[in-house]
Amino acid sequence: MIWLKAFIAGFLSTLIFHQGLFALLHLAGMTPVPPYNLAPVPPLGVPSVISLSFFGGLWGIVIWFLAGRLASASYWIGHIVIGALGPTAVAMLVVFPMKGLDVTSTTWVGGLLLNGFWGLGVAIFMKMTGGGQSLQSSD
Repeated sequence: MIWLKAFIAGFLSTLIFHQGLFALLHLAGMTPVPPYNLAPVPPLGVPSVISLSFFGGLWGIVIWFLAGRLASASYWIGHIVIGALGPTAVAMLVVFPMKGLDVTSTTWVGGLLLNGFWGLGVAIFMKMTGGGQSLQSSD
């Protein structure tokens, strides 16, 4: 059940790493929007941060299957790079335009930073839960 560990790692990394860094950036006056947004989102009306964490969990599965078997420094770098590029590209090229949000160089840089840090969190949580085994593991 390595995919479940990857989902949980992505979910928790969103709450702790992504939103934690977002909080620090907000406290530094670098983002106008506060972290941990509890506003309900359609169609289920769950808090925005929970919706974001759910998608972080799905991305956790993707990142694990792409970088989970890498060894040593490649493992860490792979999670950071894939974490930075994948979710940021989808957010900036698909999600933001669908929601009518502006896509700027600042949002790209912020997305790469936040999502790269999120990817590091996924790597850490996977190591903490013993997810460092081969993908063929039955864990």
